Amino acid sequence: MGLTIFEKIWRDHEVAPLADGGLILIDRVLLHERTGGIALQSLAEVGRTVAAPRQVFATMDHVVDTLPGRTDRTIMPTGTDFIRATRAEADAAGITLFDIGDPGQGIVHVISPEQAIVLPGVTLVCPDSHTCTQGALGALAWGIGSTEAEHALATRTLRVLKPKTMRVTISGALGRGVTAKDLALHILAKHGSSGGRGHVVEYAGEIVSALDVEARMTLCNMATEFSAFTAIIAADDKVFAYLQGRPHAPKGESWDAAVAYWRTLATDADAVFDAEIAIDATAVAPTISWGISPQDSVAIDGMVPADASDRALAYMGLAAGDALLGLPIDAAFIGSCTNSRLSDLRRAAALLDGRKVADGVRAICVPGSTAVKHAAEAEGLDRIFRAAGFEWRESGCSMCFFAGGESFGARQRVVTSTNRNFESRQGPETRSHLASPETVAASAIAGRIADPRLLER
Repeated sequence: MGLTIFEKIWRDHEVAPLADGGLILIDRVLLHERTGGIALQSLAEVGRTVAAPRQVFATMDHVVDTLPGRTDRTIMPTGTDFIRATRAEADAAGITLFDIGDPGQGIVHVISPEQAIVLPGVTLVCPDSHTCTQGALGALAWGIGSTEAEHALATRTLRVLKPKTMRVTISGALGRGVTAKDLALHILAKHGSSGGRGHVVEYAGEIVSALDVEARMTLCNMATEFSAFTAIIAADDKVFAYLQGRPHAPKGESWDAAVAYWRTLATDADAVFDAEIAIDATAVAPTISWGISPQDSVAIDGMVPADASDRALAYMGLAAGDALLGLPIDAAFIGSCTNSRLSDLRRAAALLDGRKVADGVRAICVPGSTAVKHAAEAEGLDRIFRAAGFEWRESGCSMCFFAGGESFGARQRVVTSTNRNFESRQGPETRSHLASPETVAASAIAGRIADPRLLER
């Protein structure tokens, strides 16, 4: 019987088999300032060192402010302490840090592909649940806790319970205005937020192959909302072209040897998955969430379902049967590790060009990395966002999540390109509707939830 991509990477990294899984070699460890400094500090306190400092990378993204002219000072209480502790511990451990002001700084799951820290076939961990994003490049990448991070830093290994395998095959044709974000929300609405529990989800099919690398990242990013262990997509020529020449990619003969190995990391034709899901892309429309879980999502022209929970309805200020289209909004947000890459900003800017954000709507765009910000500015995208009425920020996680820092207001309704619409996720009592950057842009212009297809030129 053949092997899946996951099983091949597991085989190549298993240091020792265990009754319930295996001891797995960890190639890369990523850290951010909200948890990374703590992990490094805890390690140092017990007299242990980082085993392979050249394979560990940290960035400032979660609690750092995104306001222009930012410094170590933050709106978040104790945020400055997190930043300074991470800087001190990273320096002491000899690991690479993308600090405030560094051209490589940004959201951890955005900068890792940009830098080619993540590569096909590597094992990569980070104390952040959206590490699954990086499976889009053919890596086995998953989120861990701070204690596990300490173990990986000190030993380059982790004990891992071996997950099951699931293939989600997406076929058909993408309709006009349908994006990878819409696909992710559609899958969650159809199969539930626990549909991938205990599985490595491999996305496959003609639609997935047709997606560009950044769109694949968006699709994999939402696998944690599917309760999956992680997600993965076979690396192909698009991935190889994306990675070649980036700072941490192999060079010369090493590149040729790496690509030859990466080409072997495809699921065999006779491999058997523990579970299979088929998705017809033709049935997918621009999609938006209505409730307090990403699975609470419907087509943009759909209605709140009849079986909606009372808790979700009360929190969101909605009733069963309500239409989402035309619902007035207070704010619009484009950013996060889901949808803050250059291609996301280009698509949103195409709709915003020559148009204005509606009166009374606060609109914010936060690029996913300093490199994305600079590239967008070189193309003039920042001028389009500003002219339309958007705030243009420095890179970081920003208001993807609320941790005592900047937030939207109580009961304000926000259309957001982020990944979670939990209660108070973007601020105490804030009502978040997840959507693509295009839907966010269209809604900001209309002042109410709007179908982006109506603005396409």
